[in-house]
Amino acid sequence: MKVAASNIALSAYDHAEQLCRMPEFGIEGLEVAPSRVWRDTWKGLSSTEVETYRMKVENAGLKVIGLHSLFYDHPDLGLFRDAELRARSLDFMEHLSALCRDLGGRTLIYGGGRWQREMSLDDAYAEAADFIGELCRRIESHGTCYCFEPLGTSDTDFIHLISDSIRIVEAVSSPALRVQIDAKALVENDEADISSFRQASPYLVHYHANEPGLEIIGSSGKVDHRKLGDCLKDIGYDGYISIEQRQLNEDDPVADIARSADHLRKCYS
Repeated sequence: MKVAASNIALSAYDHAEQLCRMPEFGIEGLEVAPSRVWRDTWKGLSSTEVETYRMKVENAGLKVIGLHSLFYDHPDLGLFRDAELRARSLDFMEHLSALCRDLGGRTLIYGGGRWQREMSLDDAYAEAADFIGELCRRIESHGTCYCFEPLGTSDTDFIHLISDSIRIVEAVSSPALRVQIDAKALVENDEADISSFRQASPYLVHYHANEPGLEIIGSSGKVDHRKLGDCLKDIGYDGYISIEQRQLNEDDPVADIARSADHLRKCYS
């Protein structure tokens, strides 16, 4: 089992010392929310700043595995936008792919920024496939891949089920688009079973272990992580299991990560 954790659990902009404590709990990888590191995540971000952060992560004994929370500081961007915003969204996502590559990561988890609203479902899939297809052509040389994150109905109205994600992956047919699984979304969408994991298996490259509200792993009682861990074992998944939880304790956020990592070991190892 390879364990990672997201930096949204850590103090914003300055968490180098906190990173150094994470290997104590068996954490090997770091999933990066760019807006948790830099106030300007796009045109004002220099290569020196990127390299400096990568060195901080690696000096702490960790490896950047990818990015998520991609649109947190750019909520105007994403899918289903007008022509001008569509072009800006593609440019931003191409930039994020290069950022992920330069940090040493591979996966970019596409959660927010995708409300179809009045658009028909068939039109939404067609537009999404066209949009992502163009993005994939731009980034295939980066060695990275985007993953649509199936989410509950309160988080998006487009791509809830694993099959929804696979539908676009198969339409685009590019190594730069793959599948990710989110534990709390599996529960919300009634997909927390082995058939869902077997369906995802051919394309699966990333897994979020999380809770409703992004609380400490195991705290809600709503997500059966032991069952989900058995499902991952059944399909032979050997990628990272990434702890996705928000910062819950400003005084010592790493203590909460330690609690989640302990529960993770009991359920997934």
